[in-house]
Amino acid sequence: MEQKTARLTVLIDPAKKKALEALCAKQDVTPSQVVRRLIREYLAAHGASFVPSGIDENRP
Repeated sequence: MEQKTARLTVLIDPAKKKALEALCAKQDVTPSQVVRRLIREYLAAHGASFVPSGIDENRP
């Protein structure tokens, strides 16, 4: 599991933010969880590789 975090500021339309927050509340997830999942899916879809923070690449 990823351990370190970094802040990403995203500007969106207030109406979209409100709709996202309402939908997330209904689904019992946070907007941050949704955004992290979208980023992972986007990276995977485009073949971008990365090592999650807190994971030791050299560890067996």
